[in-house]
Amino acid sequence: MTYKREVHYYECDRMGVTHHSNYIRFMEEARIAWMDALGYGFERMEAEGVVSPVIALTCDYKRTTTFKDVLEIEIAIASESPLKISFAYTMRVKGLIVCTATSTHCFLENGRPVRLAERFPDFYQKMHEA
Repeated sequence: MTYKREVHYYECDRMGVTHHSNYIRFMEEARIAWMDALGYGFERMEAEGVVSPVIALTCDYKRTTTFKDVLEIEIAIASESPLKISFAYTMRVKGLIVCTATSTHCFLENGRPVRLAERFPDFYQKMHEA
C-alpha cells in the first residue's frame, strides 16, 4: 500500500528542512491508513481492548524534504512472529527515496501479549493477503 501526504510548513525547521522527528509521525499515519484499509483500524482494536505499542524503530534518512513536498510512503510487513509485527517503510518524493524505516509492534490486552492469529484471525488473514 502507498500512503501520500504533503509536508506541512510547521513540520520544517529553521533551515526549511522537514524535522527528522516528523518521519515517525508519517510512519504512523501510513500504518493507520494501512490498517484502516484492511478493516481493522486502531479505533476498532482499541474498542475491543487491544493496544499496539511501538517496541523498536529505525530510520535511515537518505535525502531531505521540504515544505510542500509530497511524500509517497510504501508500507509492507517486514517480519512477524506470533507476538509482534514489523513494518517496512520506503518514503519517496518524486520517485527518489528520502527515508527507509522500520517499526516493530506488539499487541497487548490488559497489559498481556496477544497472539494476533488467535485474537483477530480475520485481520491476521487479511495481513497475509495484503
